[in-house]
Formats: sequence, C-alpha cells, structure tokens
Amino acid sequence: MTRHTWAHGVVLPSPSLQDRLTPQARKVVEGIARAAHTPMHHMTADQAKAAYEAAANVLELPVQPLARVEDFHMVARDGHTMPARHYAPRAGTLPVLLFFHGGGFVVGSLATHDGVCRRLAHLSGCAVVSLDYRLAPQHRFPVAHHDAWDALQWLALHGAQRQLDTARMAVGGDSAGGTLAASCAIEARNHGLPLALQLLFYPGCEGHQRSPSHHTYAQGFVLDARTIDFFFSQYLRTPQDRDDWRFAPLDGTGPDGSAADLSGVAPAWIGLAECDPLCDEGLAYADRLRMAGVAVDLELYRGMVHEFIKMGRAIPQAMQAHVDAAHALRLALCCSEAE
Repeated sequence: MTRHTWAHGVVLPSPSLQDRLTPQARKVVEGIARAAHTPMHHMTADQAKAAYEAAANVLELPVQPLARVEDFHMVARDGHTMPARHYAPRAGTLPVLLFFHGGGFVVGSLATHDGVCRRLAHLSGCAVVSLDYRLAPQHRFPVAHHDAWDALQWLALHGAQRQLDTARMAVGGDSAGGTLAASCAIEARNHGLPLALQLLFYPGCEGHQRSPSHHTYAQGFVLDARTIDFFFSQYLRTPQDRDDWRFAPLDGTGPDGSAADLSGVAPAWIGLAECDPLCDEGLAYADRLRMAGVAVDLELYRGMVHEFIKMGRAIPQAMQAHVDAAHALRLALCCSEAE
C-alpha cells in the first residue's frame, strides 16, 4: 500500500492502519508527519530533551488552577536532592499519588507533565507529587528506578510534614514512568510498604519489545521503534539489563533468574492506547497481574496513540482517560468528589 514519506524519513502508516485511528488522532499523526521535525533518534540526548520540552505541552489542555502547587525536594540514597512538585486541590491532609513522568528514561520533566498532574489532582480530589528523577545517559539504569523507589520511601517517612496522608498512597506514571510505578509497586510489596493503587498509563513492561504491537505500530504512530531503541541505548548499561525486572516487570528476572513474583502487589488501573507499540505488553502485564491474584481495572482506548493523555486540546479521549484514572484514584484512596 502507498505510504507518504516526509523529510527525515518520517513515514505515515499505510491507509489500512491509519483507519484504526480516530479522526482526531489521525489528524495529530498527519500533523506530526507534515511538520517533519528531526526524529529523536537522529538527535543527541540533550537535543532530544530540549525538543521534547518545547513540544510537550502544545496539545495540552489549558492550565488547571489548584489550591496548592509547590516545588520541593526529596533526598535519594546517595544524597542527591530530587526536585518534586506538590499539587493539592484543596487545603488539609490528603491522600497522595506519587507520579513518574514518561520519556523513555531520557526526556521529560516536571514541566512536561504538569498538565496531567494538575488534572489528576483536580479530578480525583487527592494530592499528586510529581518526581523529577535523574535521566539517561548521564544516569543509566537502575538510577531512575532507585530514585523512584527512594522517593516513595521518603514520602512514607516525611509526607505527613507536607499534609500528605501516608496511610493512603498510590504510585503512577505514563510510559517509562509507568515502568517505574510498576517496579515500585513490587518494591513496596517486598518491603511491606502498603500501597492502595498502581496507576499505569501505557507502561513499558517487556524487556525485548517482541510483542505484535511493536511490529504493527513500528512507525508513524507518535512513538516508533527507532525512538524506543534510541531511548534504551541511552538508558541501559548492557544487554543484560533488559532482563532485569526493574526494567521489565513483565518478563524480567531477579538475581536468581526467576521471574518477578507479582502476588500481593497493589491493585492496578491500566490505561492503554490501541495504536501504540506498547499496547500488547500492557495487556500481557494486566494478565500476569490477574494470574497472580491482583485486582486489575483495564481500559483500552480505541484508536489512540502513545502520549494521547497529553493531547487534550486535539483528542477528547484524553479527557476521558483523565476522568477514568481519577475515578480509580478516588475509589482506591477514598477521596471525596472533586469540587
């Protein structure tokens, strides 16, 4: 079938694949192709960070006002002070979601996911703390995992000082941030730290990207195979890191070679995009959790692409995903309805 190739070799999917997209998502995909920006896999890591920062909020919803938006720091195991942002929809002590932004462990920041965190706080009635964990290639695996787990432990110990109810905590994130949230849920189970929910937007779960959706949506659907390879080449130290459960909670293993035990981890809400390379591994992770006896609420957003939750100006399903995730948070954390 005919494909249209734009500058830098950006390729639109075949018409039959494009037909799987909603009209709004298809316009976004076509607009990205026509813009013909240099793909990240043709950039240095620093250039990719800057490009993502510049484009991350173009399709975001208007800024959601909140009662409290405050920057602060948490401390990692090596003494590094990790920037964080505290969102609260109202005064008083509130349950909290610790959120990890996406970006392939290479790009992304507090600023790129500010809109999503504001919406989740507003709609759920709970506080959200967003973490600016350290990024590759300056900080390779498992630094991002360590930062995420250290932040969760820091909140459990010190959150009350910020009017956070540490008896009602959840973890969440999108894409690579979903990987971090899933691995933190396993760490929390291992260390006896109670969590009410893991909130995963299209998480990365498998170590070798062999599932069918990686082939079907390999190019032209916002996140492509070459960009995934670029991210992981920056983040991973050796090929063996792909087989570590802290990077691949679906099919990774521990030091003894056994797969990660998922029994007893926090219940999960998982939101997936149908037309996303990561879709099938998200479905497989939901199945593994269920087989381990973990309650899973799965939402598959038809005709959606990776990153769609940050495209609310163009894609109405982004707003629905925010509502669905916030509802799961309210149920898990016993929050009152947002005003």
